[in-house]
Amino acid sequence: MRTLLSLIVFISALPALHALDWPQFRGPNRDGVSPDQGLAAGWPEGGPELLWTAKGVGGGYSSVATADGVLYTLGDEQDACYLYALSAAGKHLWKGRIGTPGGHRKYPGPRSTPTVAGGRVYALGQQGDLVCFDIKTQKEVWRNHLGIDLKGAMMSGWRWSESPLVDGKQVVITPGGREGAMAALNTENGAIIWRCKPFTDRAGYSSVIIREIADRKQYIQLTGESLVGVEATTGTLLWQAKRKGRTAVVSTPVFHDGHLFVSSAYNVGCNGFQVNYDGNKFSVKQTYMHAGSAGMANHHGGVVRVGAHVYGSNGNRLSCIELATGKVLWNEPSAGKGAIVVVGDKIILRTERGPVSMVKATPKAYEELGRFEQPDRTRSRAWSHPVVSHGVLYLKDQDTLYAYNLKK
Repeated sequence: MRTLLSLIVFISALPALHALDWPQFRGPNRDGVSPDQGLAAGWPEGGPELLWTAKGVGGGYSSVATADGVLYTLGDEQDACYLYALSAAGKHLWKGRIGTPGGHRKYPGPRSTPTVAGGRVYALGQQGDLVCFDIKTQKEVWRNHLGIDLKGAMMSGWRWSESPLVDGKQVVITPGGREGAMAALNTENGAIIWRCKPFTDRAGYSSVIIREIADRKQYIQLTGESLVGVEATTGTLLWQAKRKGRTAVVSTPVFHDGHLFVSSAYNVGCNGFQVNYDGNKFSVKQTYMHAGSAGMANHHGGVVRVGAHVYGSNGNRLSCIELATGKVLWNEPSAGKGAIVVVGDKIILRTERGPVSMVKATPKAYEELGRFEQPDRTRSRAWSHPVVSHGVLYLKDQDTLYAYNLKK
């Protein structure tokens, strides 16, 4: 009887366990918000407990995906870029070859994060190799090359950095180029389902998000030339707003209640847009713009919405902006420029130079709650986004993955 009761308790806990997974870039909803609850209110002196470190996860700037007790990331070895699968204790389980390593002369390695869905893992290497692996067999199912097979075109020299989006039977990706900048591929075999032909921008480095506007599910993407909404089932271009970026447009758009927020660096800044539907067609208009660092010029670390406000790095500052109006509520010096994840009412900022800080997510004022240094920092920029899943903070620093306990 006791065994049966234990089994019932275990089974009933499964949905909750899966709900805490982080199966793709920026989490379950691609918004940078962790579903974890009940974590420690603060960090002890010196930072949270380091649970383990795992070596051999390859060079580069990929982040981490978690699903069903397994961690996934990408990294370069000398011969190839690989997908790595590790246990929740940091033990290597298996790896799969993605493609040619390298890429950028000064900053080589992959920037994409794997996506886990339907018993498969989808990973994009920096050279354009999109590969699907079966988790059970640990074998490659199919591959498609964004440059060769899809005739894609990139914005600049960091090559393809987007994290694939899996939506039902579609893998949505942005190869860029004249054949249609956005494409949907069949999850089973990689065949093209549709290309958005009128959308011909070169690919930037931002990743597609799914949102529903006026009861129409659509894929929203930001490139170096425009912001678009594409109908999910047909690939029809529903709306497009011109928005010129420079050098590298990286951060994923934020959408809530009809309002869009986008930001990029290199003296571009941030913009607000409103998407409307009049019963016949969609339209989009710019509602505000903050040039340069006047609002938020987010380089690569992402912007996260909490309630009616968005938070993100603005150079070495952290900014809070009202999403609908663009009002800057605060813009204060922080631990440094970096990537953020939100857990409850707290922001975890992982800076590119090393320090990791905790900041209260409130529009009232900037308030830092704690800070620590990751041990054995490499000289490389820490561009891999932090991940919080099942009470653990994951930080990837090139060939090493760190796991920290946030429960105490």
